[in-house]
Amino acid sequence: MDVPIFQNRVDLTALSEQVKKIKEEIGKVIVGQETMVELLITAILADGHVLIEGVPGVAKTLTAKLISKIISADFSRIQFTPDLMPSDVLGTSVFNLKTSEFDFRPGPIFSNIILIDEINRAPAKTQAALFEVMEERQVTVDGKTHKMKTPYIVLATQNPIEHEGTYRLPEAQLDRFLFKVMASYPSLDEEIDIINRHHHRKGLQAVAEVTAILSAHQIIQFRQFVQNVHLEDNLIKYIAQIIQETRNNSMLFLGASPRASIAILNSAKAYAMISGRDFVNPEDIKFVALPVLRHRIILSPEKEMEGVTADEVVKQIVDKVEVPR
Repeated sequence: MDVPIFQNRVDLTALSEQVKKIKEEIGKVIVGQETMVELLITAILADGHVLIEGVPGVAKTLTAKLISKIISADFSRIQFTPDLMPSDVLGTSVFNLKTSEFDFRPGPIFSNIILIDEINRAPAKTQAALFEVMEERQVTVDGKTHKMKTPYIVLATQNPIEHEGTYRLPEAQLDRFLFKVMASYPSLDEEIDIINRHHHRKGLQAVAEVTAILSAHQIIQFRQFVQNVHLEDNLIKYIAQIIQETRNNSMLFLGASPRASIAILNSAKAYAMISGRDFVNPEDIKFVALPVLRHRIILSPEKEMEGVTADEVVKQIVDKVEVPR
C-alpha cells in the first residue's frame, strides 16, 4: 500500500532557503543563542517588536545589529539615556525663515528597523513617546500624523531591572512587544568558540562578514504567507484557555490581555512557517507562549517575595492546560 506524501498548500521553499541563509549568516558571528535567533526571525514575519534582556556582554546589541544588516532596509539606532527627551526620538518642528512655516524634522524613530539600545535607561516620559509608533506605526506631532514605512520593526535591548541606573518599563510599553527574549550566558564549549573566533579575526569587525539576504518586499510577501497558515478551531480554543488561565491563576496579580492571544496566534503561525509547515500544531503554541507571556503577566506580591519567576508560572500554566488531540 502506497503511503500518501504530505504536501504543503503554500509553497514554502523560498522561505525555507532564506531562513537557512539567515541562520548561517548570523552563525558566522554569534555562537549559540539559537532560540533567540529563531524568535527574532519569527517576530519579523509576524510583524512584531522584540525586547531582548540579558546582562551586559551577551551579544544582545550585536544580534540586533546583525538582523538589521541581514534585512536590506533603512536602519537607525537610538541609545537611550536618562536625559533623552521625547523630541530626540520622534523629531521636532523647526521654524523655516524662508517660508515662515514650521517644518517637521523626523527623529531616528523614522526608519524600517529601529535598534533601541538599553531601553530601560530612559525615564517614563521618553518611554511614552514609543506608545503610538509601536502600536499604530505612526507618530503624531503638532497635530499632524506621520505614517511609518513598511516593514517597521523595533528591536530593543535592556539590562535586568536589578542593574544600577535602570527604570522599570511601564506595563503598556511591555505589552507592545511581541516577544521578550532572554539572552543567556554561553556554555563552556560556546565560550571557547567565542574566544577562538575573536582571536583568529585579529581585530576585524565581525559584522562586516554578514551580507543582506532579505529585502523589504520579501518580508511583506512572506508576511502574506503567514496569514494563510492553517489553524484548527481546537487550537484557537487552546490559545484562549492558556490566556484565561493567566487571569484565574492565584500566583498572578495581573493576567495577559487579548493582545497576548493575538500575539500567540500570529507568532505560532510564523514559527510554523519557518519550520516548513503551513499549519500550526500545539508545539508551535507552546514554543511561543513563554516569550509572549513572560513580560505580560505580573506576579502576586507573595510569590514575588518567595522568588518565583514569571517563566516558572507560564510553564506551569502551559503544562496545566490540556493539549487538544
